[in-house]
Amino acid sequence: MARILVLGAGFAGLWAALGAARKRDEIGARAADTEILVVDRNAYHNIRVRNYEVDLGDIALPLKDLLDPVGVSHRVAEVAAIDTATRAVTVKTRAGTEVLSYNRLVLTTGSELVRPAISGLAAHGFDVDTYEAAMRLDAHLAALGKEPPSEARATVAVVGAGFTGIEVAAEMPAKLAHAGITGDHRVILIDPNPVVGATFGAHGRPVINEALATLGVETRLNVRVSAIGADSITLNSDEIIPTKTVVWCAGMRASPLATSLPARRDALGRIKVDHTMRVEGLPDVFAAGDVAACLIDGEHPTVMSCQFARPMGRFAGHNVVADLFGEKLLPLNIDWYVTVLDLGAWGALYTTGWDREVHTSGAAAKLTKQTINRQRIYPPRNGDRAALLAAAAPTIQTAPPTRK
Repeated sequence: MARILVLGAGFAGLWAALGAARKRDEIGARAADTEILVVDRNAYHNIRVRNYEVDLGDIALPLKDLLDPVGVSHRVAEVAAIDTATRAVTVKTRAGTEVLSYNRLVLTTGSELVRPAISGLAAHGFDVDTYEAAMRLDAHLAALGKEPPSEARATVAVVGAGFTGIEVAAEMPAKLAHAGITGDHRVILIDPNPVVGATFGAHGRPVINEALATLGVETRLNVRVSAIGADSITLNSDEIIPTKTVVWCAGMRASPLATSLPARRDALGRIKVDHTMRVEGLPDVFAAGDVAACLIDGEHPTVMSCQFARPMGRFAGHNVVADLFGEKLLPLNIDWYVTVLDLGAWGALYTTGWDREVHTSGAAAKLTKQTINRQRIYPPRNGDRAALLAAAAPTIQTAPPTRK
């Protein structure tokens, strides 16, 4: 029996598994006994892009509800090593170490937060990189809500003024209120660049600045963090800010497992793949999502976002089965790019194209963002096999519509 091993159950991994199941079903009897096995450190699929939100109640979806109906196996384990020469993956579980063989491999272990060696970051920093981390931050804020008022209690420092940091900072006033930290508060966004949202360009930046100002978010730019304590953060400008909550959002890199493969990688550590999601130089290995990089339109590399991870996963899943059974592989080409940035109670910013022209902003863009976060990126939830397989078709969604 052949085995397709999918490592990771994030946006790319989930859809790779479902895409593979769909293609297996399409091929029929020849592929019926092919095992599709997903390995992830968690038993759930995290709607990761919602980890910054106030309500975390519906962002961890049990894998059994999504994979069992389509006959995909799944296992909770930590991937320790990948040996492409012997087609073997070493995993660690509570029961010990195990070696899993494969006929085809799909690497979808995603990305992770960059955590530099800054004094106090590991001990006192928070983040929203994972569901567990987001829950830890919420529990911390809830505990602060029960403490006596103080400046440090009511101040949050968000480090990193990129996409995630802006969303965290914009949502933080609502998160503080939800935690019972009412009245005067401070949210401070810290970044070494001279502007907030350096990658957003000139078009969207004025909108972001207006939203943050309206929300009362302060900024500290052209500075770096020197140290983080239990009740303060120190900047290299010598400013010491009293705070019990530092949320680290400063940079992402591909999963370290990418270094296990003898393949070319980019500056973010992502493995180079072709348009079928096959890893260059490794015919039995495919990769998708944040751990992979493809010149998606022949010019621009894919971005670490679910906008690219989901279709990359679908095509990787389809192609890995097609390759195993000698069928034609489908190339992925995406000819549109948008960003929809949540700006908390102010609204959102919807930009189009690689130069990020402003499409809509404020309340209209917020409706689009909510549609994306709460509907568009979710798999079917009713356990219906046909619906799950249909949703995994190797097709490209159209850009999200403007909502009014």
